[in-house]
Amino acid sequence: MASGPGPDSLVLPSRHEMSESFHPVLLDPARPVDAAALAALRESDRLREVHDRIENQVAELLRCLTPHETFGDRALDRAVDEMLGGRPDAYGRWVWYPWSGRLVHVLPEAEFRLVRTDRNRDKITREQQEGLLRRRVGVIGLSVGSSAALTCAMEGVGGAFRLADFDRISLSNLNRLRAGVHELGLEKSVLCARRMYELDPYLDIEIHRGGVTEETIDAFFGDGDDGLDILVEECDTPWVKIAAREQARRRRVPVLMDTNDRGLLDIERFDLEPDRPLFHGRVGEVTSSDVRDLGQEAAIRLLLDIVDGERLSAAMTDALTRIGQTLSSWPQLAGGVVLGAALVTETARRILLGEPLPSGRHYIDLDALIPTPATVPAPHGASR
Repeated sequence: MASGPGPDSLVLPSRHEMSESFHPVLLDPARPVDAAALAALRESDRLREVHDRIENQVAELLRCLTPHETFGDRALDRAVDEMLGGRPDAYGRWVWYPWSGRLVHVLPEAEFRLVRTDRNRDKITREQQEGLLRRRVGVIGLSVGSSAALTCAMEGVGGAFRLADFDRISLSNLNRLRAGVHELGLEKSVLCARRMYELDPYLDIEIHRGGVTEETIDAFFGDGDDGLDILVEECDTPWVKIAAREQARRRRVPVLMDTNDRGLLDIERFDLEPDRPLFHGRVGEVTSSDVRDLGQEAAIRLLLDIVDGERLSAAMTDALTRIGQTLSSWPQLAGGVVLGAALVTETARRILLGEPLPSGRHYIDLDALIPTPATVPAPHGASR
């Protein structure tokens, strides 16, 4: 997978460009032009930290390749030295992350992927993992969606991603987004791409900083080898929700949605059912053109139809009556976001591996699955 600008034309970005960057730079020390760029980078004041644990990575690679082998310390050291050929600096790739100023030494792509996903086996076989890493995942809405994107990348469900969100990180986002206070004001798409590249620099990530619009929606979905294999839709804008599904249905792309309330997971298999009504028919024949200019009240009514407002949690139902009065927006909790990310990742993996999961709506409601008892039992060890 391509990953950022090529080193043939590596030019150190300005400090402003570094603050907005999200693509790492991969350098192959075996190529003279990369070796020169690497040497220049080491002399630059833009380099803040060098992280080199390549011997440990090679040792882990050897154990992954030969799990039956019992290595003594000396035998393992000899095997590592042999693989490195006496020149550890020249082995593998060096990855420069402009936004943090870190230069990190990693294994070559195939070996890196083998080790990084080795503990997935055999819940995911190596053959399945290779297939998953050839798939492209689209994510629209990077508040709830950022956790889904990151979890998919962590599990190796997708090797290429398209991320879309027009918004920037604010302080109130930090109750559910993996960000630091030093990243307030950063674009959500940039933040998500950085987190993903920091766990796998060989990913292929595109971002749509302005979100999905009429002008960009075709490019977001792509075509042919560049097209999406699955879409995760997690935005609050009615036009985007409907237009994305219209495109997905036309292109036969399955769509997943988590609502962050009562563990609601929505599956629309447009790949299997190209004539399927949007949202399981809950909004009738409404089109994206019909909702382009909806006011706030009408938009909320439509969103309630989409998520089946009668089945919302009591807390969310109450909150909707108080938005704009005692609440600034609807509540979302980190636990619900992380649960949604797990549900989306598990479902996306099964769909991309060819399981015939049907369209439908499922609730993984932890309040129902782990209910509060009517009577509270005595603490363990307490006298009765």
